Amino acid sequence: MPTDNATPILQLKDVKISYGQIQAVKGIDLELYSGELVCLIGANGAGKTTTLNAISGTLPIASGELLYQGQRINTLPAHLRLRQGLALVPEGRGIFTRLTVEENLRMGAYTRKDKEGIEADLERVYSMLPRVKERLAQVAGTLSGGEQQMVAIGRALLSRPKLLLLDEPSMGLAPLVVEKIFEVVQTVVKEGVTILLVEQNANLALEFAQRGYVMDGGKVTITGSGEDLLKDPKVRSAYLGEVDEAA
Repeated sequence: MPTDNATPILQLKDVKISYGQIQAVKGIDLELYSGELVCLIGANGAGKTTTLNAISGTLPIASGELLYQGQRINTLPAHLRLRQGLALVPEGRGIFTRLTVEENLRMGAYTRKDKEGIEADLERVYSMLPRVKERLAQVAGTLSGGEQQMVAIGRALLSRPKLLLLDEPSMGLAPLVVEKIFEVVQTVVKEGVTILLVEQNANLALEFAQRGYVMDGGKVTITGSGEDLLKDPKVRSAYLGEVDEAA
């Protein structure tokens, strides 16, 4: 958790993002501190994925400031953000379907030259994701959705991220697979990687996250600890499927 004098690893200051004439994100402020798991929840179309894409550099911002490790990265290309330790696991996984599982994993380390470190990190991924190790020679496009998600996370870890952006990692997956993926997420956080998680399953996300931001209509409308947001009547009614009896 942040201390009073801690510098955020990531800051968004009044960030606005547009698609043509449509403003998808309408001036949001957001902070992440080293070692945190923070979630971003909200309805479809709230601007969550757009925000992650802007942070990763795959989408430009219209105005505002993006600060990573205290440095302004508004115009820094995505591949240079990756070299600085900022990695994205996109919605839909984005794996290379015609490559093998092992080739996909090694693609995550394409910016690195330390062969011994890469091999050590591969072994670390195998220990976290034994099912991935069992399928190293298999063409990635033939894997189940859960296995593909595990490969996508493993590939991102091979870049040795300081900040990992996860976009909808549980989408469309069976409960047991989701449980395994969140075990991996917890392990990664314990190893010191900061995570910003976009997740449709708000209950699950808030259960694991230290803090959360709620987005609605391109704006951040509620912020708080994961525990507080789980108890918030507005959040429970809008995102956790509960009826607000006071309404």
